[in-house]
Formats: sequence, C-alpha cells, structure tokens
Amino acid sequence: MAAVLAFTTCMAQAQLAPLDPDWKEAQIPPPPPLRTEKLIKLEMPQSTLRFGVDPASIALGADGIVRYVVVATSSSGAVNAFYEGIHCSTGEVRVYARYNPSSGWAMVADERWGQLHEAASRHSLLIARTGACIGNGTNTSAQQIVRDLVGDANRRFMNN
Repeated sequence: MAAVLAFTTCMAQAQLAPLDPDWKEAQIPPPPPLRTEKLIKLEMPQSTLRFGVDPASIALGADGIVRYVVVATSSSGAVNAFYEGIHCSTGEVRVYARYNPSSGWAMVADERWGQLHEAASRHSLLIARTGACIGNGTNTSAQQIVRDLVGDANRRFMNN
C-alpha cells in the first residue's frame, strides 16, 4: 500500500510540475556505437518490423532528456537504427541520428521535436510509457529505465 501511495504521489508531482520557460537542451552527445545484440524487445503487434532498445545506450541527461538507440529489423534482416531523445515533460520525441549500414551514423539536420502521440513515433511512445517517463516526469535513472523496460508491468517504476 505504501508503494502505491508513493507512486501516486510521484505521478501527481510530475504532472503538476510547471514547464521551465528557460529550459534549454544540452549539447547532444554523439550516437553510441550500434549494438544489435541484447536488445530489449518492444512489443509492437501491428508492425511488420521488430523493434528493440539497446540498454547500454540509454542515458538520462542533466537536461531531463532520455536518450537511447532503437533498432528496427525487417523480416528479411535489414537493420535500421535511430538515436532518439524523449522529453517527458512536454511529451515530445526527437531523432538525432539515423544509422545506415554502409556509412554508419548520420546526424539529422534540423530535426525538430515532435509529439509522442504521432503515428510515426509509436515505438517512442511505447518506450516513454513503459520505462522512460513517469507521467510527465522522467524516470529516476538509466538503470531504472532498463529495469522497467524489461520488467513485469505490475512492478514498473518501483525502485528495487
């Protein structure tokens, strides 16, 4: 019961936190090396692609952005990857770089923040809802995000 009350309190505080009008995104770190093994599988039942997050790539920045690499694999084995960031307090996602198997990472020029609820970012919305964000706030650490992404849905967001 105490855990439920603490979780509810955290959710309420995160949702009531005012947006900082002076917020600025920190300098974007370069994309981490692409890893396609040990990915955290994302359940995307209506997608023809298989999605996974590289747990080693998940980072929580001082600016409140959760950055990570997501890998999309087709049924033929073709691999695409994206280096993305989620801004939980505004419900937005941004693609920083795309991976091309022949040339590696390519930074995306002038990519803007987009809404998590847009159809093109379904995998990002799933990452936000199942680990990166708690309500409108950011989860407590990269390690906790990994635990929540792989863990039982009934135990998410509980520091253990």
